[in-house]
Amino acid sequence: MAKRALITGITGQDGSYLAELLLEKGYEVHGIIRRASTFNTGRLDHIYSDPHNSKTALRLHYGDLSDASSLARLIGKIQPEEIYNLAAQSHVRVSFDSPEYTTDITATGVIRILEAVRETGIRPRFYQASSSEMYGKVHEIPQKETTPFYPRSPYGCAKVYAYWITVNYRESYGMHASNGILFNHESPRRGETFVTRKITRAIAQIKAGLQDKLYLGNLDAKRDWGYAKEYVEAMWLMLQQPDPDDYVIATNETHSVREFLEEAFGHVGLDWRRHVEIDSAYYRPAEVDVLIGDYSKAKEKLGWQPKTRFKDLVRIMVDADMERLQRHLAGKGKLVD
Repeated sequence: MAKRALITGITGQDGSYLAELLLEKGYEVHGIIRRASTFNTGRLDHIYSDPHNSKTALRLHYGDLSDASSLARLIGKIQPEEIYNLAAQSHVRVSFDSPEYTTDITATGVIRILEAVRETGIRPRFYQASSSEMYGKVHEIPQKETTPFYPRSPYGCAKVYAYWITVNYRESYGMHASNGILFNHESPRRGETFVTRKITRAIAQIKAGLQDKLYLGNLDAKRDWGYAKEYVEAMWLMLQQPDPDDYVIATNETHSVREFLEEAFGHVGLDWRRHVEIDSAYYRPAEVDVLIGDYSKAKEKLGWQPKTRFKDLVRIMVDADMERLQRHLAGKGKLVD
């Protein structure tokens, strides 16, 4: 009988890649989606349209991390053997503008899921999507599982609470609950408001003559960027271990936003300096200057390590956005070179 997994945040970048991975492994996959006036399942549409998945084991349910009763009802009904909590208000800059909402979903939402699990009496394995933003004003370089947290945003603070409440339920109730401390991970499915995707999408528009300027904030911020499609495998591996634990998932390389610009614009023969303008509105009230993760524990215990390096990741994203825009324009009868 197929294993059942429940994914919150299934319509996001990580959720869509994780759903694909689990379906390939023969799982019955259930996802929670928020009710909205427009469809937000674009990252999953290809699963339904694939002729090989005509009888797909993917099922979507309406629910919300702000609604404890709906979470308890769904968890009790689905009886999942694995739960992956990927849902969050995950945009760091937005968390300064909406700190209360960010806390309610990103922090309190986790306790609602854990309580629902405890009260239904089922024993699923639980994965919590933790974040490198918890390290914030870093105490050591590179950051590892034992590095103290010093969050620098409402999002980072909410993720610290979510991390520790997951540990608390593991220790208090014997839950198989693990934290994946994922450093920045990108892909062609990254949301368009995140800096990497904002850059690659703008490049396609500039090359097509549809845009000239790109407005960004701090170009000196350094991040450890990996490929999201590979990172979801680490999530799955954590829940296959006999004992729960917490793991840093990263590449152990750091690159600035400026380096991302150089690599991305250079890939299509453009000079980023001619197109990028700095807008102070995109600066954070408190910045995280440098993040770089040590994934040696994940390598040793999970057998996981990153395969796609920085330059290749940038090119994958640029090429995907160029191709996406070409298809869009071709569909409107406007072919581009």
